[in-house]
Amino acid sequence: MNWTLLLNASVESTYKATDGLMAMVGDADLGWKPASGRNWMTTGQLLMHLTNACGFCCRGFLTGDWGMPEAGCEGAPEGGEIPMEAMLPPAEALPTVASVAEARRLLAEDRLLALAMIKEAGEGKLDTMLVAAPWCPNDAQPLGRQFLGMVGHLESHKSQLFYYLKLMGRDVNTMHLWGM
Repeated sequence: MNWTLLLNASVESTYKATDGLMAMVGDADLGWKPASGRNWMTTGQLLMHLTNACGFCCRGFLTGDWGMPEAGCEGAPEGGEIPMEAMLPPAEALPTVASVAEARRLLAEDRLLALAMIKEAGEGKLDTMLVAAPWCPNDAQPLGRQFLGMVGHLESHKSQLFYYLKLMGRDVNTMHLWGM
């Protein structure tokens, strides 16, 4: 398997489709969220989450730096264990973007970060370096598999944005979902 080719192609197509869907959102939509159910992100929070759903995480897997305090450091939890609430806070605690333009700029930066991490890792590390996610520390997987999982993470939230747009009454279809 050639992880580099697979990942680069997956990153390019997923970010393209995500940006196309973001372009269909207006600044006035940023506070919108589905009316039924609970723990929904607003559209602005979803856009922010999309901007660090892949490249940011790839950097974390490659470097081990997830932007969280390490055990023994000031601000780190006792014993180094990160409580699930800190890794998966309720939707109302999530950050938001100030504008669609900001979201699209941050998405473009995250795309470049993802591509840079793929290049920096190289085929050898992508295939053989075993790393675990902070949310699943006992399940080390090859770096390439973890990177591909982060592309999948972005794809999942891209689909969430697609359905937000549908629920808002926007004229979106499968072609928009896949960036065609």
